[in-house]
Amino acid sequence: MNTKFKKSIYLLLFLTLLLSGMIAFNYKVKAHKKADISDKKEIYLTFDDGPSDKTTENILDVLRENDVKATFFIVGKYVEGREDVLKKIVKEGHSLGLHTYSHDYKTIYEDNKIFIGEMLKCQNEIYRATGVKTNIIRFPGGSVKRLNKEFKKELEEKGFKIYDWNMALTDGINPKAPVSKFYKEGTKRKKTLSKIILLMHCDYLNKNTCRALPDIINFYKNQGYEFKIIDKSTPEFIFPYKK
Repeated sequence: MNTKFKKSIYLLLFLTLLLSGMIAFNYKVKAHKKADISDKKEIYLTFDDGPSDKTTENILDVLRENDVKATFFIVGKYVEGREDVLKKIVKEGHSLGLHTYSHDYKTIYEDNKIFIGEMLKCQNEIYRATGVKTNIIRFPGGSVKRLNKEFKKELEEKGFKIYDWNMALTDGINPKAPVSKFYKEGTKRKKTLSKIILLMHCDYLNKNTCRALPDIINFYKNQGYEFKIIDKSTPEFIFPYKK
């Protein structure tokens, strides 16, 4: 084997090894980036049925003490006389959403137009109190069996974005349940979720929700979750419906 041929073989081997190394490195980088994305965990603390006087304010105190933000889905008829509570929610960096004006199931689900009218009336009340015009909505009781393709289009035409949930404290069903039950409901998961929208309530009956909240926050902080608010940039989160 002459010297020139040997050099050609060595060069070919070198280039093969170099190319293999580059492919392996590129694969590792892509895998690392993919892991970074999947490892990102977010939680949205959401409170329905406010504002109330003491309970909503106590929840705001807990959120401030723990340096986390949340989203409050407001019932319009409760705004008058509690404008200062709403202003405080906005001032402290939280988000406001619409939860109808009356929260009367028989009325709001009688007709799509009535439902939309309730949301618009709630929107106006929040705007009157805070100067904030929000378009994020939550169906009382959730959108399941209430939303369809046509109704979704009507809501989109009004600029509304829908947010259901994938975890719940069950404090709307039994607000006087023990604090330990609310903690358990707020932290139990069959699998690790990269995105959690946690449903809670903040009307005058939800005192134990407020008491359970610090430990729930600590649990998710220790799990590495980032606390976020729902705003116009947040992708919709909707229970499955017929399209």
